[in-house]
Amino acid sequence: MRRLGHILSIALITAGLLVIADVGVTLAYQEPLSLVYSSIKQGEKESQLKSIESEFLTQTDVKEIKRAEGAKDPKVRKKAVSANVAMLAQRLVDESKPGDALGRIEAPGMDGLNMVFVQGTDESSLELGPGHYPETAMPGQGRTVAIAGHRTTYLAPFRHIDSLNPGDKITLKMPYGTFVYSVQKSEIVDPSDVGIIHDTGYERLVLSACNPLYSASQRYIIYARLVHTEPGPP
Repeated sequence: MRRLGHILSIALITAGLLVIADVGVTLAYQEPLSLVYSSIKQGEKESQLKSIESEFLTQTDVKEIKRAEGAKDPKVRKKAVSANVAMLAQRLVDESKPGDALGRIEAPGMDGLNMVFVQGTDESSLELGPGHYPETAMPGQGRTVAIAGHRTTYLAPFRHIDSLNPGDKITLKMPYGTFVYSVQKSEIVDPSDVGIIHDTGYERLVLSACNPLYSASQRYIIYARLVHTEPGPP
């Protein structure tokens, strides 16, 4: 009986140490089990994005991009490029469903963030990586583009969202073009504040994550303005 009690004590102590270790890892970085799951799923999204990038633009699309960029009049060129990119962006939307890979988000100021983002901000989509709000525009459509991400679970892509400063660059690489945004400001809002994704008359990127860490009582928001567009494959 004494031996059984000794074994039980060791088991309980071991279990307690494992719980403490798990909490420690979560506090230091993120929840371990969701990290493994999402790492696998993010790898699948990487493969899906490569496949989309290799097939999305047709030869006709490439010719139209070159024709638009070759216009001599700067105003005509800008208008033609914008129309072409917006059309391709809408086609990607039409061909995508929740959880599908859309493009890649790169933000050196967010601890070197470089990850595939997907369509949708529902729970299952955000387990795969950052998620695009379907009710907002796509890069290149001239309106607000919004992307959400976790901070402590499922790869914690936006854990360091509060490290971004005005002037920092965020790049979205899409199958039809590359879009560079410059951070304007940050803001902490109530989770019910839908005004953050309203259009503003110019192309703006909005990043959203829960705030503070380990809480969903607020949202930490980053606003960034489009400063450069490079049509064509990334």
